[in-house]
Amino acid sequence: MSSSQIEIQLIAIVVAAACALPGVFLVLRRVALLSDAISHSILLGIVLAFFIVEDLASPLLIVAAALTGVFTVFLVEMINRTRLVKEDAAIGLVFPVLFSIGVILISRYAGNVHLDIDSVLLGEIAFAPFNRMVIAGMDVGPKALWVMGGILIINIVLIILFFKEFKLVSFDSGLAAALGFSPTVITYLLMTQVSITAVGAFDAVGSILVVALMIAPPATAYILTDNMTRMIIYSALIGAVGAVSGYWIAHWLDVSIAGSMAGMSGVLFGLAFLLVPKRGLLAQMMRRRKQKREFKVVMLLIHLYNHEGLPEAKCECRKDHLTDHLSWSEEESRQVVEMTLRSGYASIDGELLLLTDRGRSTAKEAIINWTPRTQTT
Repeated sequence: MSSSQIEIQLIAIVVAAACALPGVFLVLRRVALLSDAISHSILLGIVLAFFIVEDLASPLLIVAAALTGVFTVFLVEMINRTRLVKEDAAIGLVFPVLFSIGVILISRYAGNVHLDIDSVLLGEIAFAPFNRMVIAGMDVGPKALWVMGGILIINIVLIILFFKEFKLVSFDSGLAAALGFSPTVITYLLMTQVSITAVGAFDAVGSILVVALMIAPPATAYILTDNMTRMIIYSALIGAVGAVSGYWIAHWLDVSIAGSMAGMSGVLFGLAFLLVPKRGLLAQMMRRRKQKREFKVVMLLIHLYNHEGLPEAKCECRKDHLTDHLSWSEEESRQVVEMTLRSGYASIDGELLLLTDRGRSTAKEAIINWTPRTQTT
């Protein structure tokens, strides 16, 4: 493994962790699309700052981009406060306008400057190791690694210092205001954090990967746990795993590294969505299937209880007549009867099903707990 490959993976890990941390609160606040809005609209800030300083290496570009991200949030909040449109619609209205203005300015006035749209959207992390940071004539490593490392530390410090405030505002901004916190201040602090993170990752990985790393790992962690501290830790780890695995897939298939990393973030979410115990789609399907079987068993117990000791019991409680009386298929009847016998709710005498004491008690309890719905006019 070459030094460039190691540096690319280190940059990817740091970028993934730095993006995932504020992304947790975007997911919890249900404003995940803001990451997309900010990561696209900062292009306008970069373009405007370049027109002023005419230097792509100027730190003013980063400052202007971050301010544009905050300005995007301000416009979204302002439109949302009017209550004329919902927040997701406000986001969808604001960021295409700002992004398109940036694109138009580039194509009209900066056609010869290296601000092409492909680099803006996709980025190219493979080139990040070649942009070195030199201090006192000494090469100390890739600039992106130092920049994103610094942003990662800032994000960790902010989350530690304002964890209670971020958590409270994410779940109940009204309660936060009642307790003396300012939801607006906390929101803009978080969005400034998102903007700075997006700007720092913008040059190395592009806006598409910024969105993927801010949303996919936190969304995956959200499925895995209810604990917020664990969710933050899991998000960073999942982002790092997706970034490294995406790099090697890109290496083996000779495809876009950023695209592979974004793709692997989606794959990890898909695996969690399908396979996580208790919450995954497969677990939910199995639980629903089990609940349906259990409900049918209770239906059978109530049916047997209602006819127990009556003259028609010899007909109504026959195993081979359940398809007629309960409108089940033969296979359904067979499965329900087997489950009922296996659970000890009933015994069988020839073709006749007889309730046990346990089955009779369960049927009584089910009848008592069932309350028919009534409609009043």
